[in-house]
Amino acid sequence: MEVLKTCYDPEIPINIVDLGLVYDVDVEGNQVNIKMTLTTPGCPMYAVILDNVKQKVESIDGIEKAEVELVWDPPWTPDRISKEIK
Repeated sequence: MEVLKTCYDPEIPINIVDLGLVYDVDVEGNQVNIKMTLTTPGCPMYAVILDNVKQKVESIDGIEKAEVELVWDPPWTPDRISKEIK
């Protein structure tokens, strides 16, 4: 989660964890499976965000592969932003 806090939506100066975009992180040996969403289904920066997440997680010692699954349920709302950021 600390590494994911270094990933940002380029259009919003809040990391993806505090923004509430990360729904689940599952570590299975040397693979990390991440379920996350975006602020809108038509987000023009989706590829940049997903690539950034994958690259940063795969840079962790002992992690060989990161799978990022984009999900839309539950839909993101501003209520998901962390209390510290609000």
